[in-house]
Amino acid sequence: MLADRGTVRKEEIEPGAFDFTLQDDTREVHLLLGHSFDKPLASRRAGSLEFQDSETSLEFRATIPEAAEKASHVQDALALLASGLVAGVSPGFRVPPKDVVPDAERLEPEPGNPGVMIRKLSALVLYELSLVTRPAYEQSQAELRALERAQIHQPHRRIILP
Repeated sequence: MLADRGTVRKEEIEPGAFDFTLQDDTREVHLLLGHSFDKPLASRRAGSLEFQDSETSLEFRATIPEAAEKASHVQDALALLASGLVAGVSPGFRVPPKDVVPDAERLEPEPGNPGVMIRKLSALVLYELSLVTRPAYEQSQAELRALERAQIHQPHRRIILP
């Protein structure tokens, strides 16, 4: 379900919907902070963003390039993930034109509730994933699995207690 300006829409991304992008290694996908292309965190072409697609989810693994760890937006992203303030993922995608993929999206009645329509997405062009505070797809999640290298580059802070 999507919450959009006070209305609720139902949308389902079907298994394999991202195949067009994922099966073509030349297609670029970025991991961004807050849908901002000036705040990149990882990139498929750079080899720092990998995907694992299944029937139930699209998983990704991002490795922050060592040279990027000093960028302030990267440090911000890592701190926000570590604190749990950013925990969602929002995909940036386009639906291909109907003349290219006729059934890329369709509306179907919700089972048991025919008055509610569900937008079913079966073919999409994925171009970015973003770490966000409030994802459109509430089931999405991001977590920080390791911070060792990034911590090495952080200045040491001393805390003096009375």
